[in-house]
Amino acid sequence: MNAETPAKRPGGRSARIQAAVHQAVTELAGERDAAELTIPAVAERAGVNPTTVYRRWGTLQALLAEVAALPGVDVQPPSSGDLRTDLEAYAIRTLADLTRPGGIAFFRAEVSPDIDERRDGLRECLQRATAGLDTVLGASRVRGETPPPLERLLDRIVAPLYFRVVFSMPNTDEAYARALVADLFSERSRPQH
Repeated sequence: MNAETPAKRPGGRSARIQAAVHQAVTELAGERDAAELTIPAVAERAGVNPTTVYRRWGTLQALLAEVAALPGVDVQPPSSGDLRTDLEAYAIRTLADLTRPGGIAFFRAEVSPDIDERRDGLRECLQRATAGLDTVLGASRVRGETPPPLERLLDRIVAPLYFRVVFSMPNTDEAYARALVADLFSERSRPQH
């Protein structure tokens, strides 16, 4: 390394600004309607100049999409040893992620077609949803079970949760998430014609 070139500091000023902006977005999303979020408000909360935010993220949609992709409540817990219990836990975590402050605004930004053209928010969102299910299904197979196909879980658990949360349907709670899994298991136990 050249003596005149300063060493880059991991976690330096740029990382601190990014963390402050991410925290500001998350806090403001919990306090305001998504339509009231602005880059100047985020910058003020984060203690940075708005031009810093514009320079780094460009648009509010791009910033929201980045925050949406951050690891959150979707961290997969260890297998319980029971497929139904693991699917219920997955459904409840998915619901918690969607209903967290700003959850739907983050989701909408992530899948918005007008953010960075090189990103594929829909694919990334689906990959995160299926990664948790793949873990549950993999543990079930290791135990010698024959779990339902991934597509059926997406149709019967994930899609209804997203639909109901996006459209603010009442009674979309943990009991509803558990009922989706119960319906899947009752469907599996019915005789096939």
